[in-house]
Amino acid sequence: MTDAAIPLPDDIAALRAALAAEQLARREAEARASGAEAMVAHLKLLIAKLRHDRFAASSERGRKLLDQMELELEEVEAAASEAEAAAASRDQETVRGFTRRRPVRGPLPAHLPRERVVLPSPTACPCCGGRLAKLGESITETLEVIPRQWKVIQTVREKWSCRSCETITQPPAPFHPIARGRAGPHLLAMVLTDKFADHLPLNRQSDACAREGIALDVSTLADWVGACAAALAPLVTLIRAHVMAAKRIHGDDTTVPVLAKGKTITGRLWTYVRDDRPFAGPAPPAAVFFYSRDRTAEHPNRHLAGYAGILQADAYAGFNDLYRPERNPGPITEAACWAHGRRKFFELAQLAKAPLAVEAVRRIDAIFDVERTTNGLSAAQRLVTRQQHVASLVSDLET
Repeated sequence: MTDAAIPLPDDIAALRAALAAEQLARREAEARASGAEAMVAHLKLLIAKLRHDRFAASSERGRKLLDQMELELEEVEAAASEAEAAAASRDQETVRGFTRRRPVRGPLPAHLPRERVVLPSPTACPCCGGRLAKLGESITETLEVIPRQWKVIQTVREKWSCRSCETITQPPAPFHPIARGRAGPHLLAMVLTDKFADHLPLNRQSDACAREGIALDVSTLADWVGACAAALAPLVTLIRAHVMAAKRIHGDDTTVPVLAKGKTITGRLWTYVRDDRPFAGPAPPAAVFFYSRDRTAEHPNRHLAGYAGILQADAYAGFNDLYRPERNPGPITEAACWAHGRRKFFELAQLAKAPLAVEAVRRIDAIFDVERTTNGLSAAQRLVTRQQHVASLVSDLET
């Protein structure tokens, strides 16, 4: 039946009612479509994460893909909620509940302080005016945040004069992390965290502070970052010495985008990790980072110039000079990385559907399953487990 053949009411009130019903149905359909799109994006992200966890694909491309999918999920879920809220607010009495799945809401964090706000209750029964007796109460919890507050701390140092010898006494000046600086330690920690942990450039931090009525130039923030780097240099030296004192370290490098004039270039971030916890070691874990503009062998040679222990790394050719017998102060013992080796088999299994690669991935996963049971055990216990269970698996894989 065509639109022209649909019978329409004659009076204006009926036409308005029909138009409102049609608009309501359209808004419901849009909200349901947005919810379905959000669910599809959520399932895609869930599948990608399961694959990432299952097959340990730790390449930069895989992580960037997950990040992009999370951003897309955020956008479609926000659009779905907007459509649903708009439909519900316009037609509160007639809109039916939507079936879009939402994550199960758990309790709010127990460690947060609670502010109790008691709504005023009636003093008498609203029906008959009789006396009321309390039966109990219902509590609704709402998560709230207090915006950051700026303040100026005035440290007052009073001067005193002795009535006998006229000596002037005054407490010493307070300590500042930056000499003659006017930034407190919490402010400096916030700037460093935003820049290095949350990747928020200084110009954006400056703009955010300006919106709150605090004028902090980018040059000022840059001066604070440089001064903090100099102040923390001894701590960096201690962490580096702690990492390099380990009998075994893990090394790897990854790409990092670097802002340059008119473009973005790709630098390298070299990471060396000490973690003795899987071997029941008492030393705390730590990591040291180095930056370089390129990926040449000179960088790991310089980073590990004084190291002579065990290095677990991938098969990057830039590490080869570290394993030479004639190296001074001695050759580094290479511990090839099973995860990196498995990744190549997995790519062949996933892309080329190679049966041999699929079998190799299955056998390596069996080795990993045994290795997980040895986390936290002593070296002797780990050796026994590997001799009893892992050795045969590795032998079969090699065959």
